[in-house]
Amino acid sequence: QVQLVESGGGLVQAGGSLRLSCAASGRTFSSYAMGWFRQAPGKEREFVASISRNGISTYYADSVKGRFTISRDNAKNTVYLQMNSLKPEDTAVYYCAADSSPRTGYSPTRITNDYDYWGQGTQVTVSS
Repeated sequence: QVQLVESGGGLVQAGGSLRLSCAASGRTFSSYAMGWFRQAPGKEREFVASISRNGISTYYADSVKGRFTISRDNAKNTVYLQMNSLKPEDTAVYYCAADSSPRTGYSPTRITNDYDYWGQGTQVTVSS
């Protein structure tokens, strides 16, 4: 079992930056692939970025590639999402998630259902 707590959301103008953090409980954080997802009002939850258990492999949605960076610090049980050049369409609740499957530990997926544990979410609002 792992608990995830996101922080760092807020209101920012278009073109600005935010850094989201997700702190995980437990001693097995380094065995999980991690992902960030987001959900805008009236829309389905969508993949944003994922990172392998060792931090070497990362994947991004096309809509954020080149603007967002996912990283992790296994010593601190924390995964980050650095968001630059924010756009109004990035407005959403952002969730971090953990995938405990050994099969995907080094090849994190984009699939929501592959992730076992979820945080409560943090709101990001980008004004135009």
